[in-house]
Formats: sequence, C-alpha cells, structure tokens
Amino acid sequence: MEAKTKQPASFEDALAKLEAVVAAMESGDVPLATLLAKFEEGSALLKICEARLKEAELKIEQLKQQKDGTASFAPLAVGRDT
Repeated sequence: MEAKTKQPASFEDALAKLEAVVAAMESGDVPLATLLAKFEEGSALLKICEARLKEAELKIEQLKQQKDGTASFAPLAVGRDT
C-alpha cells in the first residue's frame, strides 16, 4: 500500500489523499476488504497530517518573540473543535 511505503511530500498532499480515501469509502461501492484497506490507509494519512500540523505549530511557537527579544513559547491559539 502506498501510504506505508512512501509518505506524501507535504501536508497538502497527505490531506488531498485522505480526502480521496474518504470519498471512496463514502461512495458505498467498495467491497469490505477494500474498505478495510482504505480505512487503514486513511488512518496512516491522518497521522501524517496530525504530525505535520504539530510540527508547524511548534515552529510557530518558536518563532514568536516577546518585546525584549526572548522566545515566547505560549500555546498557539488555533480554532479547534471543543
């Protein structure tokens, strides 16, 4: 399976592939064995997306600067489902 052997080059690529997997699963025309494989692929892609988002969040936090020039590691306020 491609998701196991080669990771997408970017967050956007992983998200696009994940959306395609979800669309295929929602079509209803997928045999059970294929559906399970797609679910596994989607889970792997979701982990990639989450990891890339976390990396970006950490980089943003590191780049924030306080007025005195020292790094500020305040949590990033992002609209999350709560």
